[in-house]
Amino acid sequence: MTKTNAGRFFEDYAVGDVITHAVPRTVSGGERALYHALYPARHALHSSDVFAQSCGLPASPLDDLVSFHTVFGKTVPDVSLNAVANLGYAEGRWLAPLWPGDTVTATSEVIGIKENSNGTSGVVWVRTTGRNQHGADVLRYVRWVMVRKRGSGPAPRAVVPELAPFVAAADLVIPAGLDFSRYDFALAGEPHRLRDYALGEVIDHVDGVTIEEAEHMLATRLWQNTAKVHFDATHRADGKRLIYGGHVMSLARALSFNGLANAQMIVALNGGAHANPCFAGETLRAWSEVLDLAETSAPGVGAIRLRLVATKGAAGVLRGADGKYDADVLLDLDYWALMPI
Repeated sequence: MTKTNAGRFFEDYAVGDVITHAVPRTVSGGERALYHALYPARHALHSSDVFAQSCGLPASPLDDLVSFHTVFGKTVPDVSLNAVANLGYAEGRWLAPLWPGDTVTATSEVIGIKENSNGTSGVVWVRTTGRNQHGADVLRYVRWVMVRKRGSGPAPRAVVPELAPFVAAADLVIPAGLDFSRYDFALAGEPHRLRDYALGEVIDHVDGVTIEEAEHMLATRLWQNTAKVHFDATHRADGKRLIYGGHVMSLARALSFNGLANAQMIVALNGGAHANPCFAGETLRAWSEVLDLAETSAPGVGAIRLRLVATKGAAGVLRGADGKYDADVLLDLDYWALMPI
């Protein structure tokens, strides 16, 4: 009798199922050091306890994408181990900061299933919640993945969830105590505040990073992400290891510092698509488009909604004349971040 787990296939999901993910993960300052070694991350609020304290927080929280990657990694063995592709995100909200010493657990509820017309795979929608050791919700988001079928049996009844196109500014959760009324722009690295940005403005983040095989695999192991396509070169017909989409996400977010140094904390993930596969040796660049601006109830704190695009090509290019993503576009991410007014 085998004791190993080959992962779930499309037939193993049913709407309403709640999956408790293994293994709890206690995070520490080591996560911060490794994250900043893997990516050119340098937003001040996530780099300095003193800066964070001047903004009303007790200390510097871990980077918001550390929360995302840690929770996401928990879900992989149960949701996407046999995935063909991770298709998208919606309704994501950061509900509390993640601090060194916190222990993260995660659960996912299956909220949709739909077999593909080819009969060999289907799409599964899950709503995932990450919690800390006190049972407080840290992060919640929806994602959908294309998962292989085990066999050729009959398809279950399709259930496609209705998802909000974006998180409303009024529903953003502002960390307790956050106060940008005495914000130090010189230490943050740029003078630009919320009112300096305009709707529709496109920001070329200028810098590029060539992706290395070893760095992507180190990052993926750090988050305990076990997806086969990232490690096993025999899992794809072309013999390539697919770069973890979250690695692309963190690289692009870090590159966005140049032009958006004061977009300090990610508080919502409105939507996202991994538009094209990414492989080692490719050079990633990033650009952003300003989609919305809003005030919040916290002193001096505003919110900026951004489209962040990771690309191998030119800034500002997203889709071709056919409406499909340009072949150079790797990631299209829609998110809210907090910024001084």
